[in-house]
Amino acid sequence: MNYYKNPLPIPNHFQKHKVSEIWKVPYLDHSLSAEKWAIEHKISPSHQDHQKVCLLIIDPQITFCIPGSELYVGGRSGMGAVEDNQRLCVFIYKNLHKITDIIVTMDTHTTHQIFHPIFLINNKGEHPTPGTMITTEDIENNLWRVNPTLSYTNYSYTEQELQKYLIHYSKTLTQTGKYSLITWPYHSILGGIGHAIVPAVEEAIFFHAIARQNPYHIELKGMNPLTENYSILKPEVMTDHLGKPIDKLNQILVNRLLNYDKLIITGQAKSHCVSWTIEDLYQQINKKDPSLTNKIYLLNDCSSPVVIPNIIDFAESAERSYQSFSDKGFHVVNSHELSL
Repeated sequence: MNYYKNPLPIPNHFQKHKVSEIWKVPYLDHSLSAEKWAIEHKISPSHQDHQKVCLLIIDPQITFCIPGSELYVGGRSGMGAVEDNQRLCVFIYKNLHKITDIIVTMDTHTTHQIFHPIFLINNKGEHPTPGTMITTEDIENNLWRVNPTLSYTNYSYTEQELQKYLIHYSKTLTQTGKYSLITWPYHSILGGIGHAIVPAVEEAIFFHAIARQNPYHIELKGMNPLTENYSILKPEVMTDHLGKPIDKLNQILVNRLLNYDKLIITGQAKSHCVSWTIEDLYQQINKKDPSLTNKIYLLNDCSSPVVIPNIIDFAESAERSYQSFSDKGFHVVNSHELSL
């Protein structure tokens, strides 16, 4: 039984100004201090929790969270993900004794995926610039087509079949109410530094893992080259132009998330990976028991929308999504307001 009922103090190692920086987490030092921290504050192992609380952190990676990185989520203020993670780290440390499990999702890509510039080409031999929205009309009018120099062994289709799939893909996004196909900057490349968890958040979840004697769980998403994968639960498109499945719902994770007494969701970006994960989770909840939304909390002040100045701005879209989640029974709260 945990001694502390009120929020814990913040460990001395946490430095707010370093949240925007890249550095190596001193694992050994933190492991020793976390064990002492648990003893000092009488923090019990996670498996002894009577109330099982999960913190789901979506894509807290360098590529999204460090200014100057490939797809930094600055929001309209320009400091979005940095300030979000400052608040998130504080939330983790203060509630370390009450958070049972931490699940971290990681956007995971290779170079030649449908949303990266190399995949498409125009009649001049040019690739679309990052931030380009590709419509079905663009594809059907041959403004953009599949790059004919691709190695098709990676996709299991001929060039002609892949072009048919591209049209099908775009139409499916429209029919299901998803965002149009967007050409994103190369990001979250597996093995690259941008793929890694941002150090300040990694430090906080590592400290939690040692203090609570419970390792955090990693969920990878986004490696299918033929679809965007904003949601951690399933990709944007599930079948090809012939009706054959290309991916599936992560039912194991759905079941795990809905089994907690409380589920807290946050991460990046609010307009895309966070919102689509919540929406997909709601679809599963609706099939099982709509009242389950009552045990899910969305940390409103720890997520920001995608905003690329003078190109695309999803801030209003994100706010509409969160309002709809609130209407459906989810708790939309700020991190300092949530009492566990």
